[in-house]
Order: sequence, then C-alpha cells, then structure tokens
Amino acid sequence: MRWLLIALLPLAIASAPVPAARWANTQLPDARQEAQAKALMETLRCLVCQGQSIADSDADMAADMRALVRERVARGEQPGQIRAWLVERYGDYVTYDPPFSAVTAPLWLAPILLLVLGVVVARVSFRRKRR
Repeated sequence: MRWLLIALLPLAIASAPVPAARWANTQLPDARQEAQAKALMETLRCLVCQGQSIADSDADMAADMRALVRERVARGEQPGQIRAWLVERYGDYVTYDPPFSAVTAPLWLAPILLLVLGVVVARVSFRRKRR
C-alpha cells in the first residue's frame, strides 16, 4: 500500500493548482505605471483564448502574461521593450497588429484585394443593368 501512495504522489503534486502570480490580478500601486501596463495588456492577444486580450481573458496563461507585464513595468521598462520581449518569446501572433512580412502578407492584403474585387463586380453589374 505504501508503494502505491509513493507512486501516486507525483500525480497529486502535478495536479495541484498553482497560485496565480503576484501581479496577475492586482493593480500596481503607481497609477501611471498601471495605466501603462493596462494599455499594453489591451494590445496583446491571449494565446489560449485568441479572441481576447490578456487584459480581458480569464485563462491562466493570460494571468501569467499580465503578471509579467506588470512586473516589467514596475521595474521601469518601457511598454515598447516589454512588447518586443513578448513578441520574441511568443511570436508575432501575440500582438493584434503583426508586422508586415511574407507570413502575414495575406492578412494585410486580403481585405484590400476583396475590396477591389467587390468594386469590379459592382461596376460590371451596374453596366449590365444600364444596357
């Protein structure tokens, strides 16, 4: 029986809930720093929820990312530096406005191409109705 308890101990430890990071759900004492952190968090995408910013998400990963942002802002880092660090760590997908590159080109060009196609279709349609 004792060997069974010893064998199951790692499973119990692994499944124990991990407390949220200190700054995950707590505002910074300095209102200016909190405003900077909040503004940055609203521009960063939750990697779990994908449709929400880390400021709005309840996911554990978003809480960890909020804590990272607040910790770095509290240390005096600029939002641009923090954003660059998060992009380096998680990739361009973490931002709501990924930079233009070969990978993101379809995201940037598709709306323009669809708009041009719509104008062409409408123009052809109106010309046919005139005749």
